[in-house]
Amino acid sequence: MEEMQPGPGGTAGGRPAAPARPTSPAGRRRATRVASAAGAVALLVGASACTAPSDGGSGDAAEAADAATSVVIGTAAEPETLNPLLGFGKDGSAKIFEGLLTTDQDLTLVPALARELPEISSDGLTYTFTLRDGVTFSDGEPLTAADVAFTYRAILDERVANASRSELDAVRAVETPDDSTVVFHLKYPYAPFAARTVLPIVPEHAFGGTADGQLDDAEAAAVASGSFDSAPVGTGPYLLESWRKGDQLTLTANPDYWGDGPAVTHVTLAFIPDDNTRATRLAAGELDAAVLPPQLAATFDEGQPQGEGKRVIAAESADYRGVMLPMDNPVTGDVDIRRALDRGIDRQAMVADVLDGRGEAGLSAIAPASQYYEPAAETAVDRGPEAAAALLDEAGWRLGADGIRAKDGQRAAFTLLYPSGDTLRQDLALAYAADARELGVEVTVEGLTWEAIDGRINRDAVLMGGGSALDPDFVTYPALHSSHAGDGYNNPGMYRNDEVDRLLDEARRSTDPAVRAEAYSALQQELVREPYWNVLVFLDHVYVVADRWDNVTTQLESHDHGLLNGPWWNIEDWTPAAS
Repeated sequence: MEEMQPGPGGTAGGRPAAPARPTSPAGRRRATRVASAAGAVALLVGASACTAPSDGGSGDAAEAADAATSVVIGTAAEPETLNPLLGFGKDGSAKIFEGLLTTDQDLTLVPALARELPEISSDGLTYTFTLRDGVTFSDGEPLTAADVAFTYRAILDERVANASRSELDAVRAVETPDDSTVVFHLKYPYAPFAARTVLPIVPEHAFGGTADGQLDDAEAAAVASGSFDSAPVGTGPYLLESWRKGDQLTLTANPDYWGDGPAVTHVTLAFIPDDNTRATRLAAGELDAAVLPPQLAATFDEGQPQGEGKRVIAAESADYRGVMLPMDNPVTGDVDIRRALDRGIDRQAMVADVLDGRGEAGLSAIAPASQYYEPAAETAVDRGPEAAAALLDEAGWRLGADGIRAKDGQRAAFTLLYPSGDTLRQDLALAYAADARELGVEVTVEGLTWEAIDGRINRDAVLMGGGSALDPDFVTYPALHSSHAGDGYNNPGMYRNDEVDRLLDEARRSTDPAVRAEAYSALQQELVREPYWNVLVFLDHVYVVADRWDNVTTQLESHDHGLLNGPWWNIEDWTPAAS
């Protein structure tokens, strides 16, 4: 799935059941830069700024204890829902909920609610899971196989509005031989299926069900009602304490969690869409951590005054930013315009100047960090402004007196939208427009809310993002396959290409890594011939985090980050730093 509005994710990169984390040249940039430990005192003052001031009363000790075990995180995105049946937490790290499997730091699949990794039939069509004993939901009811069946059947049901349904297209049936066993029957072998069993499990009874694992009309209506948001029930290490829409959401440790209880007992997510405001509040001590654009994060580097007691962490990602080019627009729908922009844009300058070196250039939705990345696509054609200009000349796009090209009376001009408040996308959009101008293409940049962008997404270009660290199918199929053309944020540009469809289907339906690698290699080279977007860069996600906690690590990250996916992906395992 591609770009989501600020919410539970989309997104955001292959392997069969338990893939290892792909590596990339020169070890890449997953380094953590640690600020001076001498700033610990200043950090504690900042942490206390998130709690009520002390008045010397008898509650001081309790308040101090709460502050010492609480974390306040500044993030740009607010979830639209906390209901996994509607898309929340589909890639794991949902905190209130858990899946059958989860991922470790290297993105290797490991058991969660399942006792062990699934038993897979020799033909790859049957996956059998055995549930862990003694797991209860936060309302005290036991987890059963019927709850798992209900969760998957609900997501697959057309009455439920889940944008990720296509990722479970391979599922033919879900059976429950007994309360502890779940069997998935697939229509065709689907290599990344096990990675889709990180989906959070919900209790059927919370939707008025009868624990039969089915989804009747009343349950479907309950899913759509939104009532689950106010009182979500899961098996995870945290519970929802409060949610003030447009302001913040607070989680508290689940006292009846089946695993080890977290040392961080309260997690508050402060929703701050504006990057500069997030940085200001972090510097003022109102936040313990935040996701920031690289250039703002650099002001918290070691040696900077506001970097005391904090560390800047860069996480490598499969998260790209690119310009979505609608096919129905008379300019962006012209394949030669798309080719010329794809070849003439200076991506390396964007990495250096906009990302401050934290990221790298990209050509398609498959990240350079993926084992399926095809470097030959970079050199398949001549690149640079001279080659791009020659292509436009040959295609009949002639320069006018104003420096803008035209063909058959149509000026080479279009509007590029970006979400206002996102300074990184704004800077990328301006850099893109400047490069396009050098080619004789006029790009007008405009910042709008997502609600305003929604109404124009099928006719105007948009600086969008996406990417999955789990498997390329999760991002390329909905972004490119013609069956998703016009499907919300999945393929808003209405891209259609028969060869691309064929290669995506081949990669989706094969469990042979070599076959999948060949299909994805051919896909990337086909996208050089007929680009769908102008993918620009893959980001390093950059965070600033208080250094009063240990075991703060990163994973290769997807597009969905900064909410519960970030250095806090394992916040339940954080421990207080040694004093």
